[in-house]
Amino acid sequence: MSIVNRQLVYGVKVVKIIEKHVQLDFPLGHHLHCLIAQIPNRLRRRDHLFTLEKPEEQWRMVQSVLDLVAAGDGNLKRLHFLMFPEISVPLSRFDEMLSTIEHRFRPNTVTMFGLEQVTLEQYRSLLIRFHADNAEALECVEHDVDSGDILGMPVNWCCVAVKESSGNLRVFLEAKTHPFRGEEFLDKDHDLYRGRHFYLFRGEPACFNFMTIICLDYLYRDLYSSNIKQIIDHSNRLFFTLRQSLDALFVIQCNPKPEHRSYREVLSGFYGEYLEDTPGVRETVTVFGNCSDESEIQGVRCAPCYGISFVAISSRHKMLPYQEREFSSDDFDGAPVCRLRFGSGTRLFYFNLPLHHELDPRTSRVPLKVHSVMRWTDEGWAKVGDGEGRTSQ
Repeated sequence: MSIVNRQLVYGVKVVKIIEKHVQLDFPLGHHLHCLIAQIPNRLRRRDHLFTLEKPEEQWRMVQSVLDLVAAGDGNLKRLHFLMFPEISVPLSRFDEMLSTIEHRFRPNTVTMFGLEQVTLEQYRSLLIRFHADNAEALECVEHDVDSGDILGMPVNWCCVAVKESSGNLRVFLEAKTHPFRGEEFLDKDHDLYRGRHFYLFRGEPACFNFMTIICLDYLYRDLYSSNIKQIIDHSNRLFFTLRQSLDALFVIQCNPKPEHRSYREVLSGFYGEYLEDTPGVRETVTVFGNCSDESEIQGVRCAPCYGISFVAISSRHKMLPYQEREFSSDDFDGAPVCRLRFGSGTRLFYFNLPLHHELDPRTSRVPLKVHSVMRWTDEGWAKVGDGEGRTSQ
């Protein structure tokens, strides 16, 4: 597989975008489906790593979502993308998570999830274990390891598990490239290892291209470059050389400021073409999946902070302002986007990814549809009603 963006910019390394071809036989000419699991994260710092405070309790909730998807009740059999928040899956359950996906999920399913932080030494061991799919990423890590004594650094990482049309499971690992709040301290042990790569998945034969990144990677910029510009430039090259584009960008989060002004500014540049023409991302669907407002870090809750997962598409699509109890639509305070905005509670949001046409001539049609919203109860997941008391469909 090819690696691009290996160049140095004024002596500073930029993130590599690694293309991976995966066999996903998605339905042609029909929209795909995504499920965001907006579940709580309760994190505590132990030995320089942020880990889940009650991993078994967290796993029961994660497993309940996996069971729901595996059962496929209703139209969940048509699910294509499943998102969990960053740092939401216990490390001790990693193998069980992969086993469930491999043996119980349907083919043509992509599962994206963040795991508890590990050391760089552990992360490198996992890359070696899944070397067949992560050889280029391992090469990046080995280059960094050669530069100094960094094996004890914390790594915030995620997994993209792709169950191909043949039933074969492929496992891809990414490390967060953006610094986090811990780096505000003088203590070097607070520093987070910065990942050096993103994967761009080229789904075939349906020709569906997508990426998964972690939270602030969407915003990260230094003096010379930015992650989002790297993504735009690579997508533009796809467009101009192959007439393909980036169809979907998934951002998994554990973010207490999901509607920060910076997100609006980057989305404005991404869809608004204010700096350069961006045909490669013009029809990209951007999905932000956050943890819920029941999240805690070091025992501190911030109820109005977390949650508000949302989906953004270009304003070239047609979606009028709309308000329900569990979701709404807007333009993110005047940004050149149409946004489907969810609430902050512990929920499952199941919706479609719109087709890449700008405007549907049928005036009654909108590009995004919410199929169902589910809430967590003592008995498991149950559908909730919309703003007028009806059941969400």
